Amino acid sequence: MRAYYEREAAIALAQRPVGTISAETIQVVTMRKSLIILLTAFTLLSLSGCVFRASISQGNIVEQEDLDQLAVGMTQNQVRFLLGTPMLADPFHADRWDYVYYLKVGRQGTAAKRWVSVIFDDSGLVSEIRKDQALAPEL
Repeated sequence: MRAYYEREAAIALAQRPVGTISAETIQVVTMRKSLIILLTAFTLLSLSGCVFRASISQGNIVEQEDLDQLAVGMTQNQVRFLLGTPMLADPFHADRWDYVYYLKVGRQGTAAKRWVSVIFDDSGLVSEIRKDQALAPEL
């Protein structure tokens, strides 16, 4: 049975004038092109969501155990040894050091924000410690 249909198809192709294309052939080619376009579009759209975003860490990492050791009456050298060099050293207020830390993990929201200010008196000793100050919400 199969051989009969193959022979009939071969006879039909041989009888067709050269240079003419059947409607079925045009339809198959069109369907293949549209399928390729759809698959390409689907692949591009699905891969566009796979972009890696690195974590962004800015500022001084201020650990809670380091903050617990920070005390009024410490010298500037002791504070620098404990917390490191301040992120913000205001030239107009040399007696204030600000330690700011910000961490944003990939596509997630902000994982950590911390702002600590250490204020010194005229003799260079810690007079006030401001912990966990509010950072701007758009950070």
